[in-house]
Amino acid sequence: MSRVSRRRILAERTGVLVATLLFLLPVCWLIATAYKPSNQIFTVPPRLTFEPTLDQFRQALALFDVVSLVRSSLVISLGTTLLSLLLGVPSGYALARSKARFATGFAYFFLAIRMIPAIAALIPFYLLMRDIGLLGSWWAVIVFNTMLNCAFVTWMMFSYFKSLPPDMEEAALTDGCTLIGAFLRVALPSVRSGIIACALFCMMFSWNDFLHPMFLTTLDSKPISVALLTAYGTKDITWGTLGALAHFSTIPIVLMALFMNRYFVQGATNGVQ
Repeated sequence: MSRVSRRRILAERTGVLVATLLFLLPVCWLIATAYKPSNQIFTVPPRLTFEPTLDQFRQALALFDVVSLVRSSLVISLGTTLLSLLLGVPSGYALARSKARFATGFAYFFLAIRMIPAIAALIPFYLLMRDIGLLGSWWAVIVFNTMLNCAFVTWMMFSYFKSLPPDMEEAALTDGCTLIGAFLRVALPSVRSGIIACALFCMMFSWNDFLHPMFLTTLDSKPISVALLTAYGTKDITWGTLGALAHFSTIPIVLMALFMNRYFVQGATNGVQ
């Protein structure tokens, strides 16, 4: 390896390291804040060494029903993911196997739906949920998130099914399998990684969603993402409590992303054929 190549590799790795540190610095500060005594959070100059304490977690558990908040986040995320997959996966398959000239254009239309700012539909959806009696429940957020995520799942699964040769499905039909049977027994197992990628993206979108649950839920059904706003008071911000609550909000989704990282990469790099 030449000296120029080594310098270029060193420069690239240094740039990646610096960028990673810049992105992780606020996260590290928030994590450290959760373990600092309140009187040491904003000391000048900042103290890099301190005696860890769990007082912020005790205060957060005393002020918030963390179990209920996490349960609401799980119910909303899992419900949205399940409904989005049930609707989006068959839709993507139908578009991929369609003989229509504009099938690919329809797939991009679903992608465009996901790109539309959701706040534009929030007010009429709020009124609709109020009129049918679902306002303030988990179902209001699940239906709204499904409306957005289902379009995204349809577009992604169209990509996966489009890249899948139809030969095996045609062989299954020749052997007497029905169209639904060929879809369930042949096509669906072949795109398992794509389904998992879609499920992870839906979980991530729903878990981190803040604006929609804030308007569509009540105190008993709010997820933990909305509870973080409570740390912002009228006079000050309880940074220690915010850091403690952030642990419960970020650890589940971060662990899921770490264990399923390869599916995220596959889902992000598999383009429409």
